Amino acid sequence: MDAIRTTAQKWLGDFFDASVRQEVQRLLEGDINELKDRFYKNLEFGTGGMRGVMGAGTNRINKYTLGKSTQGLSNYLLRVYPGELPKVVIAYDCRHNSDTLARTVAEVFSANGIKVFLFSALRTTPELSFAVRHLKCHAGVVLTASHNPPEYNGYKVYWTDGGQIVPPEDREIIDEINALEYEDIRFEANQELIELIDQNVDEAFFEASVNNGNYNAEGKDDFSIVFTSLHGTSITAIPEVLKRAGYSNVTIIEEQAEPDGSFPTVDSPNPEEPEALKMAIDKAEEIGADMVVGTDPDSDRLGIAVRDYDGKLQLLNGNQTMLLMTRFLLDEKKKKGFDGNEFIASTIVSTPMMEELARAYGVECKTSLTGFKWIAKMIRDYPDQFFIGGGEESFGFMVGDFVRDKDAVTSTLLACEIAAQAKSRGSSFYNELISCFIAYGYYKERLISITKKGIQGAEEIVKMMEDLKLNPLEELDGSRVVRIDDYNSSISTNRIDGRTTPLLLPKSNVLIYTAEDGTRMAARPSGTEPKIKFYFSVNTTLEEKEALEKTSTLLDTKIDRIIAELKLV
Repeated sequence: MDAIRTTAQKWLGDFFDASVRQEVQRLLEGDINELKDRFYKNLEFGTGGMRGVMGAGTNRINKYTLGKSTQGLSNYLLRVYPGELPKVVIAYDCRHNSDTLARTVAEVFSANGIKVFLFSALRTTPELSFAVRHLKCHAGVVLTASHNPPEYNGYKVYWTDGGQIVPPEDREIIDEINALEYEDIRFEANQELIELIDQNVDEAFFEASVNNGNYNAEGKDDFSIVFTSLHGTSITAIPEVLKRAGYSNVTIIEEQAEPDGSFPTVDSPNPEEPEALKMAIDKAEEIGADMVVGTDPDSDRLGIAVRDYDGKLQLLNGNQTMLLMTRFLLDEKKKKGFDGNEFIASTIVSTPMMEELARAYGVECKTSLTGFKWIAKMIRDYPDQFFIGGGEESFGFMVGDFVRDKDAVTSTLLACEIAAQAKSRGSSFYNELISCFIAYGYYKERLISITKKGIQGAEEIVKMMEDLKLNPLEELDGSRVVRIDDYNSSISTNRIDGRTTPLLLPKSNVLIYTAEDGTRMAARPSGTEPKIKFYFSVNTTLEEKEALEKTSTLLDTKIDRIIAELKLV
């Protein structure tokens, strides 16, 4: 505790703003637990960059923690691009303080002699990724906390390829940051190096999104969409992109259209949560719409609800939308002819159906660690291969490579293209999905997230992962575990003969059990939230759509039994 107090007392110095000094002084005199949580560590880069609660402290998002990260990134850019004028583009979302924090970040860059393109108002994360390459920048930054609660904000760094930073850049940048003291931050802006950007980049992004997501589907005039931005940034892009692609029957949920970091109409602005889309689904039922689309605050994730065989709106999960979008893109590529160098992409905790799909089409499926930065890295690492599309279970998808991160803007357009075309031909988005289950096997997935906040929570998560490694499961619902993949040690263990093989992906705190019948359970601590996540995948065959309900119930019951075995509920 003495070390924590010493760290906190440094924030009482004259370098820090008076309001910050007062806030820290109150903590030193009062709430010890809060003081510990704010100063026991520094915020770190995870799968989605740096993300945390806003406030004073080394473990909080504020002008000093972001300033230090920006100073470190500035030092790195100046070191690896000697003799050049480094250029950085900055975007921000609807969250509280995002605009002022983005301005602070821009000022620190400019104080270090770096050219800054700063969006004049909030913009989507995919547009930021696009803008890095469009403006020929060396790096990009977006201020966002994705779908986290209102008290959060965050800072994601992108490299020259438009993807988030990965090895070796990430470690080298972190080393630069860790070598700094807060007093090393240069806050004195050079306003001549800060250029506001808006419509010109918007136009280029909208055009690219339509070019990549529009397949001239039939039936657009007869296809009805309800769209909600959940108070986030997608309101600046998705309605316009849909309009340019020919969709005129789009109903926007006006109560959720105004960007607002408090997210007043939802408990969580996360399209993975059914409750988040309730207002849009209610409106769709009222007007008889075909599809509901909702996006998270920075517009990189999308949730979709479509009508099932009974005409009821069903919220699909990320694995399901990823599967159907990928199949559609594969079909379109197949019409033009495969060249033999194509690949699709997914992650180690996403549905194994992506691998089945790749086999069916004779293309490669590359599998990465969790996080789209790894999919972007694939594109960079294999320039001679053609990336068709890919995604992950957490409601993210990427159409082609013009954006190098999750892109809810183009993915929304693609989903509408699939659904409108299917409807015009007497089918539906849902029916096309079920046809995939019949063709490639019926895989069903579920995610359980357990929140563990604070220092004690972090320790509990470490203990849970250690227990799974030291006391490995023998069975999953009666099926013998045949393989354990430990990505932290980079070792895959065959439980039948004891042989081990190396895992070639970068180290990550992920543990995956695979059973003899194909059942799979993965565990990993979240890189951006105080949670540990458990991913379940079970599968069987589906002979015909008439057997869907019964088969779905059997798979759900199987997952329920496994969760009960693990005592997670």
